[in-house]
Amino acid sequence: MAVTAETLRIVNRLRHDLTVMTDAQTLALTRAWVEAWDVLAPEFQAAVVELMAGAVDGKISRAAVARNIRMRDALQTARTMLDELASLTQVTVSNDVGQAVLDALDGHAALIGSQLPPNAASAGVSFTRMSPDALTAIVERTTKRIHSDTKPIPADVERIMKRQLVRGIAVGDNPRATARRIMKETEGRFNGGLTRALTIARTETLDAHRAATKASEKANKTILEEWEWHAALTARTCPSCWAKHGTRHPLDEDGPNDHQNGRCARVTITKSWADFGFDIEEPPSLTKNAEAVFNDLTPATQRDIMGAQRLELLQSGKVSWADLSSVKQTDGWRDSNVVTPVKDLLAKVA
Repeated sequence: MAVTAETLRIVNRLRHDLTVMTDAQTLALTRAWVEAWDVLAPEFQAAVVELMAGAVDGKISRAAVARNIRMRDALQTARTMLDELASLTQVTVSNDVGQAVLDALDGHAALIGSQLPPNAASAGVSFTRMSPDALTAIVERTTKRIHSDTKPIPADVERIMKRQLVRGIAVGDNPRATARRIMKETEGRFNGGLTRALTIARTETLDAHRAATKASEKANKTILEEWEWHAALTARTCPSCWAKHGTRHPLDEDGPNDHQNGRCARVTITKSWADFGFDIEEPPSLTKNAEAVFNDLTPATQRDIMGAQRLELLQSGKVSWADLSSVKQTDGWRDSNVVTPVKDLLAKVA
């Protein structure tokens, strides 16, 4: 049940491979969204200029915006492109999910092997590989969820853009500045769809990887004990994930259910060598103690990770390491562990 140097190497490799996969998704989807806006921008620019020309006493009424044919055409073109972008997101992520599941299975076999005693196979301790049907079921469930999550994006983004555009506009003394502002805000609303697509892509890919690991655990539960939460423990890692690192959980518990876009790993822990009947000394676990690692960081880095007020509460002993993480419920999304707001920490110690 010891996490070895080889275990940590495998965890890092799996994390790296997933990062490469999700970075490629980000690049492909971002490029598609940018190219779509490059096509849409002239359409909206022409509509805005036309509206400016029809301003009365420096104002354009909501009704005038709503009646503008160019604006309606631009919004319709945007909706068509958003539908295409949503489909691209579905295809991009669905294609990667199958590979993520296979990588998880291979990685899980390696993780278990890295913790077993020498000559474990000769003692009848072995890894059971999942059936293809079980793997297919995981991929299908994830694919359906991806389709369900991305389907509302076009209508939602179109509605937000329309709300931004179809309203009274005060042109003021500088129509060009007003036009630039409108275009910038409209582009921001359009790119809100990209933000959602990227979150769906990364989170669903990682969750499919974790689901495959959990399913593989079920097939090998006779030789397994529990699973351990592993965070990256870098300056980019949030306080919640720092707090969860190294915690152990029963095999039937989902996770790690970190925040959206999280990159924590589920590391399966085998039973002890004594449980397998080996009368030899087992090496200690090499999982890093998150608190010890954090305490070795510079004060500036600690402050960057925690924030000044949260860090003061932690270092004064007013809150515990475990208090830094809370479970958040979000409609249409799984529960996730997120950073406990400072106001909640203050309420705890009041």
